[in-house]
Amino acid sequence: MKGGIKMKDHDLSYRKIAIALSTTAGILYILCAALFVIAPNFFLNIVKDIFHGIDITQIAQSSVSFSSTVIGFIEIIIYSLIASWLFVWAYNEFR
Repeated sequence: MKGGIKMKDHDLSYRKIAIALSTTAGILYILCAALFVIAPNFFLNIVKDIFHGIDITQIAQSSVSFSSTVIGFIEIIIYSLIASWLFVWAYNEFR
């Protein structure tokens, strides 16, 4: 039993998956922010291909503040922790 939750032999660990996903999301977020600072036009051309039919260059800001980058980093970590918890719960519940 871990953290008050009875675990089966092959259950995924909430803690391990949360750390792995939030670390990955944080690294990708920092790389994304760095790419936007280093090569904004190149970055926007890549991103507009992801958003089918939306010209992201028309709504993009010309610069991003350090504080908004930190806030975005914190948000992406929180979202990834929630996503990992839901993923592990669903996996352990329905496998």
